[in-house]
Amino acid sequence: MQNKLINVFYHGRKVGRLAETPDKLLAFEYDAEWLGSGFPISPFKLPLEKRVFIAQRDPFDGNFGVFNDSLPDSWGRLLIDRMLIKKHIDPASISILDRLAIVGKSGMGALEYEPEEQLVDDVKIDDLNILARETEALLNEKYNGQKLEELVKLGGSSGGARPKVFLNIDGKDWLIKFRTGSDPKNIGKQEFAYMTAAKTAALIVPETRLFEGKYFGVTRFDRKANGKVFMISASGLLNTSHRFPTLDYTSLMTLTLELTHDFREAAKMFRLMCFNVFAHNRDDHSKNFSFLYDDERWKLSPAYDLVYADGMGGEHATSIDGEGRNPGEKHIMAVAKKSGLDLRKAKKIMEEVRTAVKVAGIL
Repeated sequence: MQNKLINVFYHGRKVGRLAETPDKLLAFEYDAEWLGSGFPISPFKLPLEKRVFIAQRDPFDGNFGVFNDSLPDSWGRLLIDRMLIKKHIDPASISILDRLAIVGKSGMGALEYEPEEQLVDDVKIDDLNILARETEALLNEKYNGQKLEELVKLGGSSGGARPKVFLNIDGKDWLIKFRTGSDPKNIGKQEFAYMTAAKTAALIVPETRLFEGKYFGVTRFDRKANGKVFMISASGLLNTSHRFPTLDYTSLMTLTLELTHDFREAAKMFRLMCFNVFAHNRDDHSKNFSFLYDDERWKLSPAYDLVYADGMGGEHATSIDGEGRNPGEKHIMAVAKKSGLDLRKAKKIMEEVRTAVKVAGIL
């Protein structure tokens, strides 16, 4: 695999093309037709302009944030690298363009990449207990590789650290998670409880379900009946790594308003912040906030990855008015004030969320 040029598509329309510079940086150019009738796939970094954009070296090793969102993270990358090794290919020799070709049409969101590089053939396995055992063996380095093709096909495009698979069940596309060795044994039930509490707190959340009474599943909001939905994370929009605590919720509120031009969407972000504070979800990094471009407008995605987490060094990955360790009401309301929210309405949202979390018993 030595791809020199990758074409980017959205709903069958060519968005543009990607190439690699001699310095191993990605270069992107919009297609002429897309410039006339498309939308900016990364409004702040890739505006609709007739020019060649060159990515920076950091933080994505020469990639653009929006395309970095398409690449698998942690678990998915582990699967892909294991599959490459099985095919006697050194993962270190694979370029970003090659990895986007491997993603092909299977990535999160709506962007697709051609030419596509198929690492495995179509497979079908829907026994969740078998999949859970296989993921556990792989994480414990006791894996014999017998089901690697199935794991790659069902989870090789996934982000995040927890093992997961994508399955279509009863006509719906589901993302189903398994535990890692460091997770509590009831992590599935715990995440289900948090998402239920979030719904009670009036957050917009996808449909959730406990499969086999223990595996947490959530419907994919980047998929709907008539196709894929364009999605980009805060990390992708701002070209900031989710591995380092570089954001504050004030910045996320500003981002939401600049992108959506809608205070109702900003209020959703504020409500999500309140939930993360009161429910002690400190894994609130820049890839855990996403935006959708659907029906020709930008909006905040449904909330996801909501569960108890201590965070790096015991602090929120995204600070609340500069406070990461012990944020409280004064920090929350400071974010509201700096963001231009109606303070009376903001306080009402805060109290609603605090009450819902308390009633749910997930503090």
